Amino acid sequence: MESSRRTFLKQVVAGSAAMVVTGYARAQTQPAQAKAQTVLPRWRGFNLLDMFTMRSTGDFSEDDFRWIRDFGFDFVRFPAVYRLWIEDGDDYKIHEPMLAKLDRGIELANQYGLHVSLNFHRGPGYSVNREFTEPHNLWKDRTALDAFCFHWQLMAKRYKGISRDKLSFDLINEPPAPGVQMSRADHERVVRTTVKAIRAISPDRIIVADGLSWGNDPAPELADLKIAQSTRAYQPMFISHCGATWVNYQDYPEPAWPGHGWDRQRLQQHYQRWADLAKMGVGVHCGEGGAFNKTPHDIVLAWLRDVLEILTGYGIGLALWNFRGSFGILDSGRTDVAYEDFHGHHLDRKLLTLLQEVA
Repeated sequence: MESSRRTFLKQVVAGSAAMVVTGYARAQTQPAQAKAQTVLPRWRGFNLLDMFTMRSTGDFSEDDFRWIRDFGFDFVRFPAVYRLWIEDGDDYKIHEPMLAKLDRGIELANQYGLHVSLNFHRGPGYSVNREFTEPHNLWKDRTALDAFCFHWQLMAKRYKGISRDKLSFDLINEPPAPGVQMSRADHERVVRTTVKAIRAISPDRIIVADGLSWGNDPAPELADLKIAQSTRAYQPMFISHCGATWVNYQDYPEPAWPGHGWDRQRLQQHYQRWADLAKMGVGVHCGEGGAFNKTPHDIVLAWLRDVLEILTGYGIGLALWNFRGSFGILDSGRTDVAYEDFHGHHLDRKLLTLLQEVA
């Protein structure tokens, strides 16, 4: 897995300097046609990380939901770890108190008019997060797939009474690139099996599949399923993940925008594949995006403006990773930002304003 991931990341960082176009007009890179994505609302918001790791407490803050609404956004994504709501490592032994906390998070979001995307950041047999090694492989082992379907059916039953306008299911965070761990056929089989299991209980639920290659590549082979797909706003990685210890940031060049073979035109080409998928009648959303706090702030703002304008031109919404924390608008820990005091938190007003203006 790690070698294939490293190869992929080097490929997306690499690029010909000849692709850099200077002096272009923004209008020339904006899609002239009607918005490609019309199936989903153009949800705009943030990831909330209260159930993101195996150390998480699940204690959602009501203030977060209130502030997100007051800032003008309508969407929150909950990347969640299934092992938080099982006991004794038994995939089928449910720890009800943690699910009660998830209930509360969904209730708070809906109370403040926010749509919730419930995502398995870790599901039985797979997670991009390496804090724990799953005993089985979701993409190859029937044992893992059975448990995965069990947990999604658990959610389908538990939240059957919540409308699709208020809650959607995002199956599994960032499947890997096709290779040793998983083939495209494996991915398709897992998605189709899980969708069938959910729809047996909740046929109207909006279901989302993250793109392959860690959210970068669409899966047009799933278009007939009538589910949505989720992309990412992390390219190029030398901007979004500069200094991030959980990736091979040492291999990245110094952040620059445009630079190192990447510019707005190349971003347009990257997202054109997702616009093409949307034209097939598939709902598309960008479930994660943003930049770690080691990237110079002015570069982040220039790059993210281009990302947002391109996605908005296609009718695709975005959820920033995260709300509070190193990618977020609150308490990001950047050293080159003049923060504004906001109820005892450090608010990055420039980043917030950009998200409000463009997205």
